[in-house]
Amino acid sequence: MAHNYYREAGGEDESFRAESELLRERGNTVALYTRDNHEIQESGLLQRFQLARRTVWADDTLRELAALLSIEKPDVVHFQNTFPLISPSAYQACKEAGIPVVQSLRNYRLLCPNALFFRDGHPCEDCLGKTIPWPGVYHACYRDSRIQTTAVATMLSYHRLLKTWQNKVETYIALTEFSRQKYIQGGLPPERIFVKPNFVRDLGISEEHEDYVVFVGRLSKEKGLLTLLSAWRNLRNIPLRIIGTGPLENVLARQIKDGNLHHIEISGFLPNREAVEYIKRARLLVFPTEWYETFGRVVIEAFSAGVPVVSSHIGAVAELVHDGITGLHFNPGDATELAAKVDWLWNHPEICADMGRNARKDFEEKYTPERNYEILLDIYDRTMRQAKANDFH
Repeated sequence: MAHNYYREAGGEDESFRAESELLRERGNTVALYTRDNHEIQESGLLQRFQLARRTVWADDTLRELAALLSIEKPDVVHFQNTFPLISPSAYQACKEAGIPVVQSLRNYRLLCPNALFFRDGHPCEDCLGKTIPWPGVYHACYRDSRIQTTAVATMLSYHRLLKTWQNKVETYIALTEFSRQKYIQGGLPPERIFVKPNFVRDLGISEEHEDYVVFVGRLSKEKGLLTLLSAWRNLRNIPLRIIGTGPLENVLARQIKDGNLHHIEISGFLPNREAVEYIKRARLLVFPTEWYETFGRVVIEAFSAGVPVVSSHIGAVAELVHDGITGLHFNPGDATELAAKVDWLWNHPEICADMGRNARKDFEEKYTPERNYEILLDIYDRTMRQAKANDFH
């Protein structure tokens, strides 16, 4: 299992840890190869150039992973995030060792330089299907930098021309059918993309719910935080707890203070075990994202706790939350509709409770560790069988 950790821990890091633990708990031998973005030094021009180069091809990754594979001799190598320190050169090490590769698609990096399909406050697919993602460079989509976006675009273009994604990866795992379809549009072979959602441990159902709504996630524009705050200006009788950190944290704190929005509380970053306690006790969870999302782990955590979700009707999350059954949908970016949906559900506690029970049932059927393990092992088996068939032919 290979993964490049982010500087700010998020859902991808958690999913990597969870899947590794799940495999080990059920008797599998799991060797890890990891890099961490805290290693990155960009203080000078030379360091930036070296980072850009290794984004395309990292020689040290190739050597290190080749050495690890020769010792461990695994049946399969499962990559999570490879950007930027691991790089696609890691696939070459697996190819030379004759070991099949599985790649999880936890973001849209292979299709979009900023990995989000999000620009200027709305979804953007300008680079989808383009061998050279020049619109992303023009708009400086990655870190608001044309230079850094060019590095990502170069990596994508180089490996598209080499057909790396088609020839060196046997199997892909998408988290939802929505993201699977995006990758098919982007040129990946549909017969090699399987859908396996994330899973969460059973949080259990709280005996008592307190009177508040909760948001848990990164405090950034694409997550819909400005829409959320605007909606709560009209929901002064409903307490809101915001858990997380990110670039909008100070902006939100200032607006809450200036607007005398005393019913809104920002708790900042909390360890997962503390954050889930807030989720378990909430009347409902709100998920106002304005980008496509590849999944929504916090939604499934809410389902595990029997808590319904009010979510925007966009991307993968529209697939997770069933409108009128496990929660309610609203149009992304529409603060008025979000406020109306939250107000209605808050004032219909019996229906809210019914949706919570439906959410719990959905969790038990689709998102438990047991069900996830079955799907993951089936994908590994298919991958190994296909690799053997290809070698035979």
